[in-house]
Amino acid sequence: MIQLTFASLQVKNLEASKEFYTNKLGFEIDNSNPQACVFKYNKGQASFAIRTPLEPLEERELGVGVALWFAVSENVEELKEKLISNGVNNAGPIIETPFGRAFHVKDIDGYKLTFLESK
Repeated sequence: MIQLTFASLQVKNLEASKEFYTNKLGFEIDNSNPQACVFKYNKGQASFAIRTPLEPLEERELGVGVALWFAVSENVEELKEKLISNGVNNAGPIIETPFGRAFHVKDIDGYKLTFLESK
């Protein structure tokens, strides 16, 4: 294997998740249908989807153990402040990782999104 080309997260409420990713995180919708929404980030350099469940999700905890990492071209302090001003209320502290400075947020289903400052 040489590259992960796409990721898709199952969500409990597609419309609520679309609102979170677009209005709070600033992702752009590439395309959407009643079962899924594909986002692009950083002018299309990263893309992934959220989708309606492929199997019943009642009584299941989503997001545990899943983290998506996005390299960003901007300063992580500025990005974190921007997300907080957009209503993201669960941004973690800025941390030093082996890959650079980063911080995490969780979406409404508990998926961890990491924003990594490019070196």
